[in-house]
Amino acid sequence: MTASALPGAPFLARQADELWLDGVRLADLAAEFGTPLYVYSRGAMAAAAAAYLQALSGRPHLLCYSMKANSSLAVTKTFADLGLGFDIVSGGELARVIAAGADPAKVVFSGVGKTRAEMHTALLAGVKCFNVESEPELLALSELASSLGRTAAVSLRINPDVDAKTHPYISTGLKGNKFGIAHGQARAAYAHAARLPGLRVVGIDCHIGSQITEIAPYLDALDRLLDLIEQVETDGIPIAHIDLGGGLGITYTDEQPPAADVLVRALLGRIDARGHGQREVLLEPGRSLVGNAGVLLTEALVLKPGTDKNFCIVDAAMNDLVRPAMYQSWMAIVPCQQRDPQVTPPLNWDIVGPICESGDWLGRDRSLSLQAGDLLAVLSAGAYGMAMASNYNTRPRAAEVMVAAGRAMLIRRREEVADLFRDELLPD
Repeated sequence: MTASALPGAPFLARQADELWLDGVRLADLAAEFGTPLYVYSRGAMAAAAAAYLQALSGRPHLLCYSMKANSSLAVTKTFADLGLGFDIVSGGELARVIAAGADPAKVVFSGVGKTRAEMHTALLAGVKCFNVESEPELLALSELASSLGRTAAVSLRINPDVDAKTHPYISTGLKGNKFGIAHGQARAAYAHAARLPGLRVVGIDCHIGSQITEIAPYLDALDRLLDLIEQVETDGIPIAHIDLGGGLGITYTDEQPPAADVLVRALLGRIDARGHGQREVLLEPGRSLVGNAGVLLTEALVLKPGTDKNFCIVDAAMNDLVRPAMYQSWMAIVPCQQRDPQVTPPLNWDIVGPICESGDWLGRDRSLSLQAGDLLAVLSAGAYGMAMASNYNTRPRAAEVMVAAGRAMLIRRREEVADLFRDELLPD
């Protein structure tokens, strides 16, 4: 992979064979904070958000960062400072929004299984909207809002049965998926919602999947939503906003997803062409805002050549980054300092962690010039990395650092082993 092809460029770049992110040499961060280590570029996040915001400029909109991609407080605050709202899927994510000093009135609460406790907290916090995914959820929210003397603004999440052509685990818009209300049942669900006390219908929502690399599935879903809006408004139920979800893919290797502004302009063009330009537009990007803003640093502990496979055992593992094991995801892995291939000939390596699972791998068949002690960077690790980390094998989770224009800030301390069983109790 050439320097110009690095995902995350121009914020990620090589200078004199050393890898730098947003003006900071990554080897220096590993020396100061240890490994495994997540590092995020604030400049890269701001640039990614700007592409959406510029395309949405001049019309009613709310760009909501999808927190499930990376819910670290510093990341959340970065997007709040840029004026973004938030798409949340749990009461815990709402607590993070509040802890970061963001405005709950710019929060949309998604999720297929909201608890009554979560709904209660969100109602008192004053979230902008609940994206409701079933009629039982409508009934529960109506009852709870009425008991509190509140009115819950609701948007129904519609399952449009559109194939996003992505990994089956992250496809969310097909009729076989658990998400949303079936398109054919939606008109009746809107009529039901409009009759329930404590509810105010304000919008329509869909989300068809993640790591989408084509515009066509978005336009197909949008057309189905606009058809439904026209039917629902004929029934006397006004729809103020259209929430088109997120899911735009990023480049991990050779994917060529549309640029954010190209996607947004295509969607707005279709909305305008069909006479719906007066409506507020909500978008919920996650991965496309943070994915290529982050890297995971890891040290090569042991080189283990074999007859069939060469293994490079590193100190990061599937508990730090589960995407390769869970989705068989390809993520670029590059040395932070390039070695002379004439001195250290490249070999094909499987980059694996120390966890006691054969599925504990970060990359397979990577041609690299390596020696034990080398520092490697797993690229495009800003989304669904630390957010999905665990303590499997009683391994403390990594530290996190944010870099901005040559300055580094520790934003999460590395866990200690004692932290992992602090809340456990021994029986008598």
